[in-house]
Amino acid sequence: MPSTFTHEFNTPTFKAKVSFSTGLYINGQFVDGSDNTTLDVINPTNGKVITSVSEGTPKDVDLAVDAAHAAFDTTWGLHAPGTKRSILMSKLVALMEKNADELAALEALDNGKTFNWARNADVAGAIDCIRYYAGWADKVTGQVQETTEDKLTYTRHEPIGVVGQIIPWNFPLLMMAWKLGPALACGNTIVLKPSEFTPLTAIRMCHLINEAGFPPGVVNVLTGYGNTVGNAISSHMKIEKVAFTGSTLVGRKIMEASARSNLKNVTLELGGKSPNIIFDDADIEQAVNWAAFGIFWNHGQTCCAGSRIFVQEGIHDEFLKRFTEKTRSLKVGDPFAPDTFQGPQVSEVQFNRIMSYIESGKAAGAKVEIGGERHGNEGFFIKPTIFTNVDPSMKIVQEEIFGPVGVVIKFKDEEDVIHQANDTVYGLAAAVFTQNLNRAINTAHRLKAGTAWINCVNSLNSNVPFGGFKQSGIGRELGEYALANYTAVKSVHVNLGHVM
Repeated sequence: MPSTFTHEFNTPTFKAKVSFSTGLYINGQFVDGSDNTTLDVINPTNGKVITSVSEGTPKDVDLAVDAAHAAFDTTWGLHAPGTKRSILMSKLVALMEKNADELAALEALDNGKTFNWARNADVAGAIDCIRYYAGWADKVTGQVQETTEDKLTYTRHEPIGVVGQIIPWNFPLLMMAWKLGPALACGNTIVLKPSEFTPLTAIRMCHLINEAGFPPGVVNVLTGYGNTVGNAISSHMKIEKVAFTGSTLVGRKIMEASARSNLKNVTLELGGKSPNIIFDDADIEQAVNWAAFGIFWNHGQTCCAGSRIFVQEGIHDEFLKRFTEKTRSLKVGDPFAPDTFQGPQVSEVQFNRIMSYIESGKAAGAKVEIGGERHGNEGFFIKPTIFTNVDPSMKIVQEEIFGPVGVVIKFKDEEDVIHQANDTVYGLAAAVFTQNLNRAINTAHRLKAGTAWINCVNSLNSNVPFGGFKQSGIGRELGEYALANYTAVKSVHVNLGHVM
């Protein structure tokens, strides 16, 4: 029998006792993994164990896939009208709203992000996403094509069937919503793996999914490691589609597994090394504030983080001065303190990875303007870090660090900065700061990125597509565009009078 996680929150921002089963969620039941093993969930503020959760195995993936197929063939898919799917998704939204503070607290506990950001961004965004796709559930339609008078032709956008979804640890609840929303709206059943680092909100969501009344097997959630559960999902012969958010390295492995198995449809939202371009005529105060938000929000653990900050030479020195002062003002510490901006990195592995990049930058001759070292002596905290005096060959300029580390680079003119900004294997996002509208739009159009922000960063909406160019991914999340990831188009030809 799965263990129960019980925790008493007594913090400045949240006070409550929570208790729920930590088993795998398969066919509407919380169960132990086939090997009866568990995974430890670590508190990144101190490195101590929060709780243990059931560990899934490839055999458990098989059980979940069988449950998902049974549901698709009986109670979901084409057997559940869009109106019914919409009602159940709306019930889930209501339960998420009712338990919003608890979800935010769980997110802060195992991820390390601040409670306030978790509540106002992650949880609020997840609720908005599920609500948005609940509205789409009865509006997924095909088309009638004009051919000849003795023939009727039309298309059906049918659910694919059982889909696999693998989500990351940086925005656990939000990424779960991004995956569940369009898949459920289109009528698919799901086998989902959360990150082993941050499984708590995904498990708690299973209780809410059950309470909302979703039929058993529609949503199945298995905690486990990527090389076991993740690999089993991406190579499973009975899963027809897999969606993944995470690193480009793992994205390649998922594509390879798909090719080696059943050529399942793949969508990938991967890494980035996003440029943030600040022209001479920008509002410096706003550019500084947005730049700090762009790189240091979520502890820099954001795929679209503006980690390459290009500043035109006319304002470079003044910007750097103010940016350094802004960075110094950001409070690093307890995620549950109301004035904390940045908590710890998610894990010791990630902490060590980021610190190795910082050391690499120092060794290569880059200058540390501020930060460049751990914060405190407990947990996985890193001071917000700014490098200058960098060149394009440095690892800190070319590779995704996924931490609170940015580089400030001086540029001369538009041609210079566009060349530098596009000199990357990634193409997830970019930002432009200028008060010249023509320059803003022209620059945004020339940047090779799936999202271009003008005078803002990290601004996302559930109805606007998000995804990358180049090695930042395949396909789009969010908006109407994401529905295409979860439907199969069937053409139907009806003979109305043609006689052979």
